[in-house]
Amino acid sequence: MAMITTENLFTDPVVGALRAGERKATALLHESLDAIEARNGAVNAYLSVARDSARERAAEIDAMSAGERVHLRLAGLPCGIKDVLAVDGMTATASSKILTGYQPPYTATAVQKLMDAGAVMVGKLNCDEFAMGSSNENSAYGVVRNPYAEDCVPGGSSGGSAAAVAAGMAPVTLGTDTGGSIRQPAAFCGVVGVLPTFGRVSRYGLIAFASSLDRVGPLAGNVRDAAEVLGVIAGHDVMDATSSTAPVPDYMADLDKGVKGMRLGVPAEYFGEGLDAEVRQAVEETIERLKAEGAEVKPISLPHTRYAVPAYYVIATAEASANLARFDGVRYGFRAPEADTLAQMYRKTRDLGFGAEVKRRILLGTYVLSAGYYDAYYKKAQQVRRLLAQDFVNAFAEVDAIVTPTTPTPAFRIGEKSDDPLAMYLADIYTVTANLAGICGASVPCGVSKDGLPIGIQILGRHFDEATVLRVGQAVEGLARSV
Repeated sequence: MAMITTENLFTDPVVGALRAGERKATALLHESLDAIEARNGAVNAYLSVARDSARERAAEIDAMSAGERVHLRLAGLPCGIKDVLAVDGMTATASSKILTGYQPPYTATAVQKLMDAGAVMVGKLNCDEFAMGSSNENSAYGVVRNPYAEDCVPGGSSGGSAAAVAAGMAPVTLGTDTGGSIRQPAAFCGVVGVLPTFGRVSRYGLIAFASSLDRVGPLAGNVRDAAEVLGVIAGHDVMDATSSTAPVPDYMADLDKGVKGMRLGVPAEYFGEGLDAEVRQAVEETIERLKAEGAEVKPISLPHTRYAVPAYYVIATAEASANLARFDGVRYGFRAPEADTLAQMYRKTRDLGFGAEVKRRILLGTYVLSAGYYDAYYKKAQQVRRLLAQDFVNAFAEVDAIVTPTTPTPAFRIGEKSDDPLAMYLADIYTVTANLAGICGASVPCGVSKDGLPIGIQILGRHFDEATVLRVGQAVEGLARSV
């Protein structure tokens, strides 16, 4: 198993040091750009790199006085952006041929908030096409490889976002999570990934996959930097009708308070058949150590968990079939040549422009929404979704947070599941529930397999209680560092 060096992983927090002037923006950017030069050819995390504009912005930050810089919460922080988020002046492809050459005339709210807080945009990151995948093998621009083992997947769909952090190409990146697409690659690549509550972070400027499930969130080398970035991008946005007006707390306030006195739920349904023995051991040992730190560990049940994956792949594909109808070759991106009629141009453009997995999901979604099947599939899936959400409401009446494995296995080999879509979909078995229920969560590294592959523990929290999730995550990180 060929290994790629990961010595530049930003496991130590950098945001506070930048803000205080203890680290220079230009020096930190130089580290990221050097890592991109050395590793991106193998990892394929970045689709484009904005070297000149990034260097110019970092120099501006360093030239500021201490008084000016202290008001920029992310002063000089290099950030990579998943290529499903619009940035004015940068190509946005969603890793699909059908958006070849498209440059949006606006910037996604989450990205704009980063820039307004002093972050430095390094470039756009590879992902599964239209964020559809669990391995980052579906990109029109090539497979992303896991920085810990180049013959393994980094997870998906935010594989480029996770791999960039793990390979030292950026201390923080933005990803999106529709059914586990931040948390699963974070686990596979040994980084921190945060799923905000639905509505906590604006989706304006996000190329939509499934609008009731999509979230934008940070990936970082440590919990503290992830919390800092979440605090910047969270909040109401008039451009997104689904964004919440709930106030955003100070995520740093209770970050270091530990888990003493907290009630942590452990659902039996997440520790059954299909869970890799090494993942089970790493997660259970972490739970025992949290207990030793003063947490009360309680067995709980989430009884409708086994219905989550089928419900998810009905709802997500239905919404995808509607959202992707706009990509027709008329308004932007790729247009198929040699079409004699408008209808022929539509068909050829979509046939040549979309990859196999995207076509599969459009077909599934169109089918479950069609006359005669809507009630049997889509309506039933929404009813199951309500039951899953109620499972979490019931559980959170008894516990403060829930801890589970993030993934059933460590990262699998490239090509291992490509010919078996059902096996690939089951890689999301522990993560899709949070998206269906609208709650928040995170994945934090908690161990390493015998092959040297990272293992993540998932922490789930109540709606808009990211502070508790991050607090538990910080405790887990502390335990991992003490081993």
